[in-house]
Amino acid sequence: MKLTNILNDIRVEHTIFSLPFLLASAFIASGGIPKIEKLILIVLALLFARAAAMSFNRFADANIDKFNPRTANRSIPKGLVRRNDMLLFVVFCSLIFVFISFLLGNLTFELSPVALFIIFFYSYTKRFTALSHIVLGIALSLAPGGAWIALRNDFGLVPFFMMLAVVFWLAGFDVLYSLQDLSYDIKQGLHSIPVVIGEKNSLYVARFFHTLTIIFLIPIGFLADISFVYYIGLGLFAGLLFYEHSLVKPNDLSKIDVAFFNVNAICSFIYALFVIVSVLIK
Repeated sequence: MKLTNILNDIRVEHTIFSLPFLLASAFIASGGIPKIEKLILIVLALLFARAAAMSFNRFADANIDKFNPRTANRSIPKGLVRRNDMLLFVVFCSLIFVFISFLLGNLTFELSPVALFIIFFYSYTKRFTALSHIVLGIALSLAPGGAWIALRNDFGLVPFFMMLAVVFWLAGFDVLYSLQDLSYDIKQGLHSIPVVIGEKNSLYVARFFHTLTIIFLIPIGFLADISFVYYIGLGLFAGLLFYEHSLVKPNDLSKIDVAFFNVNAICSFIYALFVIVSVLIK
């Protein structure tokens, strides 16, 4: 029952936000279909790293979650899971992640502690900076960057631009999502972009972040030397982001869940699909 509650808390289904960009990076890095055994290890690394990050967030934020109506039903505030149990799960997932990183190569193994530090550090950022959205984006951007390094044992402009795009894609919709907690964050002295500049201006910042996302994705098509089909997918991706912002209006946050989960999940998978097709056509 404890494990079930922990898994419910960490929302495994939200892996769909990072998985598509990981797959896109893997196919470009391989110049075609990646070796299946490598791809399986990379996906497992993502799953365990994300599980470690989310469970650590629940551990670190237990006292904050307790008084927030949106998060009060999580396992630790409800007394379904002890904080020590959650921490034990964090350690387990972290060790598996490091082991998988070792299997993927020396460079991924050496960088695995850095990755863990970044994803754990995010959980404390709302306590002192409004740029927590950017830190969360950096944490998510490790997925395509890590996939590239695992497959090629190097780095380059393609993963660099993809990581930048993911940083601002995630930061953009996290700004929108954090609007739900605006009143609570102000009361608790927590930091976010909506706390600093208010609801209406935060919508403009989210749009700006997503504009940067598109700008950073544009060079990938010719840097990776893949089919022009890539840009059809990028156009669809941009259109869905535009639609996402049409759902959220000042003083009307009723569709934030649709914008946050449904639209972003769809647009990321569409992007990955067109990247994969473009690589295979080329």
